[in-house]
Amino acid sequence: MRYFLTFSYDGSKYKGYQKQPKEKTVQGEIEKALKKINSGNDISIHASGRTDAGVHAYNQKAHFDTDKKLDLFKLKGSLNSLLPEDIYVKNVEIVEDDFHARFSVTGKEYLYKINMGEYNPIEKDYVYQYNDYLKIAEMERALHYIEGTHNFKSFTKTDEEKDDYYRTIIKTSIIRDKKDLDKITISIVGTGFMRYMVRNIVGVLIEIGEGKRKSEDILKILRAEDRTVAGKTAPANGLYLNDVFY
Repeated sequence: MRYFLTFSYDGSKYKGYQKQPKEKTVQGEIEKALKKINSGNDISIHASGRTDAGVHAYNQKAHFDTDKKLDLFKLKGSLNSLLPEDIYVKNVEIVEDDFHARFSVTGKEYLYKINMGEYNPIEKDYVYQYNDYLKIAEMERALHYIEGTHNFKSFTKTDEEKDDYYRTIIKTSIIRDKKDLDKITISIVGTGFMRYMVRNIVGVLIEIGEGKRKSEDILKILRAEDRTVAGKTAPANGLYLNDVFY
């Protein structure tokens, strides 16, 4: 039987989502909890994708298989009682055996949060403390240029070799916090993302917001298919996996 989880986590104290030897990871913590529920027998979970160290998630998705028929309400409660307080299972459901949390994905939304105002130590792990003015209109213009299907080789990890660097960005926006106009959230919805892709896009957007680049420069970067022309990677602490679509 295949069980499908929706869960959120604060990634600030983890070495990313994916399980690693001798490191504290989100996957590792969930699989530890499932092992206890499964009478000491290992259970592997398969997520929609991994997030890097310091990256957060509002609605990460994963599935696992077991021969046992588990009560969904009790499973959710048991998991949350065993998991650390910075990981929370929001929903558990049964899905068809041919459903896959990663390969059945049709899209994802990532959010990136930036504080242009005074440094806030309380939010330092959750909002990128840029602490200076950015030209939002120019950044919005640049974002529109990446909508559609493009080769994003310039925006992925330098040593990441793939057969296909084409991805489709469905929708983008910059949301201004009505209660705090110094805070902005960049939203990028796409059919799929490569490692560091969103953070590398944000890194270029910040340079555009600073006036160091023009909004249309993002088209030149796309055409270059060369990571070295794209600039710095934005810090992990402002990035959130907001949702996964099937």
